[in-house]
Amino acid sequence: MRKSKLSWYKQNRLIELFVAGSTARTAASLIGVNKTTASYYFHRLRVLIYENSQDPGLFEGEIEVDESYFGGTRKGKRGRGAGSKVPVFGLLKRK
Repeated sequence: MRKSKLSWYKQNRLIELFVAGSTARTAASLIGVNKTTASYYFHRLRVLIYENSQDPGLFEGEIEVDESYFGGTRKGKRGRGAGSKVPVFGLLKRK
């Protein structure tokens, strides 16, 4: 991302929020950049992670991805942001 017009500070903050699992829209509002800029930056990070993975052939073919959140109580906030929810992420490679 050397040719990015974003400052080093904003780039580092975007990386921190990417690692923390924040959405691109949330990251954009926290840092003060356009949501499409944050979304593109997150996409580029995913591409870099894929290109530098140990076994690039691992993700070839048909792959299913799913996420779920388990736990939490009915009182208070619901959905992804509810307290004590545990995110579970899964990958399934066909054949």
